[in-house]
Amino acid sequence: MHPFLTELGVSKELQAYFDIDELRFDYGDEQEFFGSGFHIVPTTGDLWLAGNYPATELIITSSAMEAIAYMALNAWRHPANAVLSFIAIGNLSHSRQLNWIRAYCQKRKITLVFGNDLLGRLADIVVAAGIRNKALRLHWHNGKVKLYVNNTTFEADPEKLSLNSFEKTAGIRTTIRTRKPAHYNTFLEQLIHDKK
Repeated sequence: MHPFLTELGVSKELQAYFDIDELRFDYGDEQEFFGSGFHIVPTTGDLWLAGNYPATELIITSSAMEAIAYMALNAWRHPANAVLSFIAIGNLSHSRQLNWIRAYCQKRKITLVFGNDLLGRLADIVVAAGIRNKALRLHWHNGKVKLYVNNTTFEADPEKLSLNSFEKTAGIRTTIRTRKPAHYNTFLEQLIHDKK
């Protein structure tokens, strides 16, 4: 149990579920650190893993703290008997991570929990395409996001780009869903600001 998480409103049960005694989370050789006024997330080819294995639903985030904040605010979305796995990929997805997730996620529901900003929406697209083994390249051109997928190129307005719009334009159905907080960029920001 960690008093700072308790102060933020993370229940004792949820802290026990994630086995939290320190606000340090291991990604193989790298670590994520969280505390009052700071959050350091690694850029790595390794993963942070928590929850049950095997699971029926996989929740992928950018950080361990985002997974904890997501569950603190959204536990009601998942039945008490839900068998969940959590994976944090860090600041930037890596092909080694996506290959491992693709092998692990066979026949599992997948939920992506990345930020509400352009980088979060691009993470949704990159991770979903990687999990579904679709070659994807992104390029910024004249204020638009240029996407190359399935030998097709298209441009998108950065404000309107989402996993859903990408799937429709590219003719791909990933069956991967996303969750975004309503008024904040991340669930961690919402958790912190709701307690002020």
